[in-house]
Amino acid sequence: MQAFADVVRDGKAHYIGVSEWTAEEIRSGAALAKELNIQLVSNQPQYNMLWRVIDKEIVPACEELGISQIVWSPLAQGVLTGKYLPGKEAPTGSRATDQKGGKDTVARWLGDEVLTKVQQLQPIAADTGMSLGTMALAWVLQNPNVSAAIVGASRPEQITANATAAGRKLEDALMKQIDDILDPLIERDPAKTDSFQARP
Repeated sequence: MQAFADVVRDGKAHYIGVSEWTAEEIRSGAALAKELNIQLVSNQPQYNMLWRVIDKEIVPACEELGISQIVWSPLAQGVLTGKYLPGKEAPTGSRATDQKGGKDTVARWLGDEVLTKVQQLQPIAADTGMSLGTMALAWVLQNPNVSAAIVGASRPEQITANATAAGRKLEDALMKQIDDILDPLIERDPAKTDSFQARP
């Protein structure tokens, strides 16, 4: 935190953020930042319709402290676009076929149970006039504590499609439909946050 303070005082950054900290770590970090007269303004956690470990503890703590979320993997490494199908080979050129590490990061989402549930979201998205990927991004951005979602794109049209999620409002009934479909698979345990204590 002292190094962060030095960076801010040197004019190399205005504010600081952290990534994958637990609620306790965020509270401690915010208190220390305040002592050092710098501002901790953001947390960068993984967050999507399937991975919601920040909801119970981290989001309430951050709302209290004036810290927002800049989330990564809002599409669960592309799984929430619906492009991966149960029982089928991954599409050529997709992250799941990337031997340089992409395949490993998406592997946990590629079980048939997850992919079947994701496909059940397709008609719901279609009823709203959105693609499944757009609906998944809109879902993430619906959380008032999320200020931005980090999305990856390998083609220009993906950037355009991702941008259409901004400002889309998902009604409560739609949010419930999504939960009803995904509920058995949703990870909500705050202990799954990648805290420093859990790291080797």
